Amino acid sequence: MSLADFQTGFWQALWAPAEALRPADPKRLALAAQPGFAVYRNTVLKGCADAVLSLYPSVHRLTGDDWMRAVAIDFVRATPPAGGDLQHYGEGFPRFLDEAPASLDLPWLGEVARLDRLWSESHVAADGAVLDVAALASLDAERLAAVHLTPHPAARWRWSAHWPAFSLWLAARTEDADPNPPHWHGQGALMTRPLGAVLPLEIDAAACALLDACASDLPLGEALDAVVAQFPEADPGAVLGRLLQQGAFAPPSELLTELSP
Repeated sequence: MSLADFQTGFWQALWAPAEALRPADPKRLALAAQPGFAVYRNTVLKGCADAVLSLYPSVHRLTGDDWMRAVAIDFVRATPPAGGDLQHYGEGFPRFLDEAPASLDLPWLGEVARLDRLWSESHVAADGAVLDVAALASLDAERLAAVHLTPHPAARWRWSAHWPAFSLWLAARTEDADPNPPHWHGQGALMTRPLGAVLPLEIDAAACALLDACASDLPLGEALDAVVAQFPEADPGAVLGRLLQQGAFAPPSELLTELSP
């Protein structure tokens, strides 16, 4: 047996249900029958579950250790990692929570998990310069409307239409004694990293729509018009200003060209 065959068989035996190892594949069966294999299997399972717990700390705090560990192990068994790097493991955990019977009494839990995920993505995203508000303000109206604002590489956002996901997430993240939000309505969340640490901010649906429009490469004027058309009560200048203050955008190349001597 080659090293590659052994590694493949070992990995398959590690995750295959016991009944799947019976006579169908004698090599994997022999591997799984080795003394200590069950210990190794349990150690790997626990390590993967621990990674899920560390990647979803708000979910962990809101549900408690016993509940979270049980569901994390169910998730790991259903979705084993593709490799040894667990830093990015667990991408499907929010959807798993949406569908898990154990989560039926917590229908908002998947949304909280998605914010944990966005925080992690923002934390490990590429570095990049943040758009200077003063530089943008120096443009005249015509050039400003034509600028394509690009979300910063570390910017992540999400609108939760039905649940106060941001309040629940933030209360758990900051270990608030009372995680219950004052109002049960939809909320948006923005994660940015302008100075090295992830900064979370509650934003409204109009701000999420503006970020979506900019991410789709609309010129700023068209992006703002689209937001006003969808949210007539919104103040587009205030929405843009809040996102700029949070470091949500990178300097667009065309703006650098406009400002160059």
